[in-house]
Amino acid sequence: MNLKPWIAVLVAGVAGAASAQDSNTLSIDGEPMVTEVAAPAHVENLDTIYSGWRFRSAETQALETDDFDNPAFVFVDQGIDLFDKVDGTENKACSSCHENVEDFAGLRTQLPRVQDGELVTMENLINDCRTERMGAEPWKWSKGPMTAMTALIGLQSRGMPMNVTIDGEAAPFWEQGKELYYTRVGQLDMSCSNCHEDNYGVMIRADHLSQGQINGFPTYRLKNAKLNSIHGRFKGCMKNIRATPFAEGGDEFKALELYLASRGEGLSVETPSVRN
Repeated sequence: MNLKPWIAVLVAGVAGAASAQDSNTLSIDGEPMVTEVAAPAHVENLDTIYSGWRFRSAETQALETDDFDNPAFVFVDQGIDLFDKVDGTENKACSSCHENVEDFAGLRTQLPRVQDGELVTMENLINDCRTERMGAEPWKWSKGPMTAMTALIGLQSRGMPMNVTIDGEAAPFWEQGKELYYTRVGQLDMSCSNCHEDNYGVMIRADHLSQGQINGFPTYRLKNAKLNSIHGRFKGCMKNIRATPFAEGGDEFKALELYLASRGEGLSVETPSVRN
């Protein structure tokens, strides 16, 4: 399917493909963030990669510059409470084993990763701790407790560069994710790359298409006034192109997450970010 006619129907104005907002300097509470870097060697069709923050309106951008104004921090506070909440048959909280949440600094930059031959995400690690160490029920992938906890843990890596491993044991998972990224699916016969590689910067439905970077997740979306998980956003995109979504937490979305994380190599973790 040729994407151009579809875009023409939806365009509210064109910023020009391969463009980003003029406001290109992001500091959060005085800490500078990297929002633009040269594309890593394994990204074949881009010269430069940009954070999704670069494609937002000035008003939306401003919300992320101050934690007091960032609406996602309501959920981070919930994560703090959950971190200390005793749950499960072992009468433990996260803090029973992990005394300081700050010890998770750097973890967000390295996920997903291969562990015992399996590709795991932060959600996997959290639920493994809940079921194996706390004797508690696993949390649902994109529900409030999980996104609150991933926001709290991801926050500890804010400002650090994304740097996932894609070779060795991770290579087959990365290749699977790459194939999914370029495969056309759904009634609109579209792939991730059609929007986020071929047409980023284009204005559609009063919003700019970004490069689809995931360095800010979980992200607070003004559209639905809640924290959104990476896989929840994947699911929403697939529905938008009238495709049957893969399962959140399934092998396909985990592989796609690894591939997208690798495309953002060098961008600062912005968790929790604010997007439209």
